[in-house]
Amino acid sequence: MGHLSSGTHGGGRRLRACYRRRGWKSGNMAAAWENDDYYSLLNVRRQATQAELKSSYRRLCMLYHPDKHRDPALKRQAEQLFNLVHQAYEVLSDPRSRAIYDVFGKKGLEVEGWDVVERNRTPTEIREEYERLEMEREERRLQQRTNPKGTISVGIDATDLFDRYEEDFEEVSGGGFPRVEINRMHISQSIEAPLTAADTAVLSGSLTTHGGNGGGNVNLCVRHVTSACGWGELEFGAGDLQGPVFGMKMFRNITARCFLTAHCSLRFTPRGAKPGASATMARHLDQNTTGYLQWRWGTQSAMTSSIVRDTRHSHATLALQLGVPHSYLMMSFQYKFQDEDQTKIKGSVKTGFFGMVMEYGAERQISRHSVLSATVSVGVPQGVSLKIRLNRASQTYLLPVHLTDQVLPSAMFYATVGPLVIYFAVQKFIITPYVRTQKEKERKRQRVESKLDIAKRRQEAESAVTGCAETYMPNCLIIINAWYGKFVTDSSHKQVIDVTVPLQCLVKDSTLVLTEASKAGLPGFYDPCVGEEKSLKLLYQFRGIVHQVVSGDTEALRIPKQCEYREPGGCAELCRLQSAHILPLAMQRTE
Repeated sequence: MGHLSSGTHGGGRRLRACYRRRGWKSGNMAAAWENDDYYSLLNVRRQATQAELKSSYRRLCMLYHPDKHRDPALKRQAEQLFNLVHQAYEVLSDPRSRAIYDVFGKKGLEVEGWDVVERNRTPTEIREEYERLEMEREERRLQQRTNPKGTISVGIDATDLFDRYEEDFEEVSGGGFPRVEINRMHISQSIEAPLTAADTAVLSGSLTTHGGNGGGNVNLCVRHVTSACGWGELEFGAGDLQGPVFGMKMFRNITARCFLTAHCSLRFTPRGAKPGASATMARHLDQNTTGYLQWRWGTQSAMTSSIVRDTRHSHATLALQLGVPHSYLMMSFQYKFQDEDQTKIKGSVKTGFFGMVMEYGAERQISRHSVLSATVSVGVPQGVSLKIRLNRASQTYLLPVHLTDQVLPSAMFYATVGPLVIYFAVQKFIITPYVRTQKEKERKRQRVESKLDIAKRRQEAESAVTGCAETYMPNCLIIINAWYGKFVTDSSHKQVIDVTVPLQCLVKDSTLVLTEASKAGLPGFYDPCVGEEKSLKLLYQFRGIVHQVVSGDTEALRIPKQCEYREPGGCAELCRLQSAHILPLAMQRTE
């Protein structure tokens, strides 16, 4: 204990001198801890039970209790750490507060209107209530904004690439390039404007050109929400492609598992008025399956029935239509990969009086708000086409490319392989380097902005190390050395900090357990390299044998390993060596 007292008083003097040099006050100690992960601060897993929370809380309270310290400066610092631990435990020990914190963090406890929520609700009900409050706030903001949606489609005729031929009587001079031309364009845009809480107006328009001829139309639609179970809609449209049209649409929930949509219209043409009507009834067959029955009357009368099954891993559709002039049977399937980019592959077969069409393709998220998809369509008599689609937020960009009027293997091969080669080439040589450059710029910006914060965290970590050393008790598991940060080949560029003493203080019953959270939030730690991948390197001794382990920043860690318990050796001598030799060495590293 002589070493302990000497080290504590020396650490206190050094700590005060450091504060005087840097101009910090001990009151600033808690500033950078306010937004830290409560689970990381208490060193428990996110699924921790109340017993685990209480055990960790009691241990940290004993470690940072102000009465454990005699030095006034260390006493104030320990008091602030003690209050932070107490605050974290108060939130996580209350099921109501913990349910909010798990989903929305600390800001979730400060939402307007949260004080009116009953405290006796379950965590699931609390989450739903919070989401409802957030949705209400978001809806109030969106009521004063428009919601623009647009589509741009450019059709390309590339049949000259594969169906090119010269007649016998033509003289061919030097070959010439195949002709690729744009033969169709379509642009549409809609703007949504809330009028009242129950009424919404939608103004939309479109322009289309095909084969040198074109035109456009404009539509105005007003929707009124009658109740939570239904809404009604009035529509008026006019344009040079089609005559004026008046329409009415209605939606109604019949039961909890069944709903009905009905639509009727009256279109005026030079040949007279043409009425039309349609109705769709749907029923949820189970949690993931919905059945649809649609009836349509007018210029293209038909009866369609379909079953759609949508699960986490797949989406399947089976549809049958009987009508004039088209009757068909269609089957489609989509498989969803559970990866970061939400990759999907899809295929469908459609056959009817018009012929047969087979489609296959893939879809992938290329950024946070962008989804790219490519589909190859092969049919008789349609030929081979490639459809590229890009969804960027609320905007859609379409690029249908017609390759051949016949089913040619060469066209199918290039339509399949070409987009893949172009995508991976662009991904590797353009997108990946660009993203890497942007991340590096962001890391540099974070380092500059967090330079002052790192200095504060370093000072807090030194204070926590000194406070830990004062209440240190020997354990049979000895942490010889521990470093946290980024390790590189050139030792002169290591960005690491020594965390031997903070980890030794977390040892309990000859075991060190760290949860799946960033270790920068642990007492005595701070982030030495903002934006970089970090790891924890440990050199420890257990039962007379030295071990080394490296753990990722967010990986769980438990030492000693199960196999090390079977190694021979006792603990009594290790405890003696630990209190007499290891602790003074560790305290010297903090000087």
